[in-house]
Amino acid sequence: AHTLTWLPNQPPDAVLWPMSTEEVQDIVKVAAAHRVPIIPFGAGTSLEGHINAPYGGLSLDFSRMDAILSVNDRDLDAVVQAGVSRRALNEHLRDMGLFFPVDPGAEEATIGGMAATRASGTTAVRYGTMRENVLNATAVMADGSIIRTARRARKSSAGYDLTKLLVGSEGTLGIMTELTVRLYGIPECTMAAVCPFETLDGAVNSVIQAIQLGLGLARSELCDEILIAAINQHAKLTLEERPTLFLEFHGTEISVRDQISRFEEIARSEGALRFDWAEREEDRRRLWKARHEGYW
Repeated sequence: AHTLTWLPNQPPDAVLWPMSTEEVQDIVKVAAAHRVPIIPFGAGTSLEGHINAPYGGLSLDFSRMDAILSVNDRDLDAVVQAGVSRRALNEHLRDMGLFFPVDPGAEEATIGGMAATRASGTTAVRYGTMRENVLNATAVMADGSIIRTARRARKSSAGYDLTKLLVGSEGTLGIMTELTVRLYGIPECTMAAVCPFETLDGAVNSVIQAIQLGLGLARSELCDEILIAAINQHAKLTLEERPTLFLEFHGTEISVRDQISRFEEIARSEGALRFDWAEREEDRRRLWKARHEGYW
């Protein structure tokens, strides 16, 4: 695990590997009786001190709670344990023509960790964040009781929306052990692009206009010159060091090409210098991998 805050890395006193909600419940009850702090651990991809243990205590490593419990292709949702990574989930879904869209950048980030931190990422412009994509959660409270925040019915006005309250709570309200997440169909056509601009304002205005016109932007990420230089250095690329948009469009082939044409027109009017399009899957993966790893 890493932390890029001013705090040093602070390890726990002990690490436990639960394998079920009931085991988490047993651990929490003992810890509560002895006033021992607990810090859940997913994949250790956080950079912001989420898994530091400033008061020692127990770390619950969820790497063994990595089961995909069910996939409901008709309802477009899946029930997973908290230790399932987004990579593993999408590999499991691929042959069904489905995918889970939230992309915080770390392929090995766990669904539980993403929910706890209300992760978002490059696809939020179309698919939303974890807040919109977690439908239900099973969680162990501080006293060891177990709650389920919702049922399978999508429409409910019965009481508080506990799911949205729990998502983003970073372990302060409870420990999520199972989650029901929203799924989407894999689009027929996907195209990505890198588009450098003369100015930062031009790049921002292009995205604003595209959203206002209803263009199907599936991903949108703005990088300044400093980050582009880091991406070039890390990924051995030769991108022009200017304000740059990383983009992706999803839809049918006809609709995607129409959206691309309309976006190019908008972007050129705002000072876009050129478009480098990536249609093959391996090219798109390399493009987004370079973007995600630029921070390092």
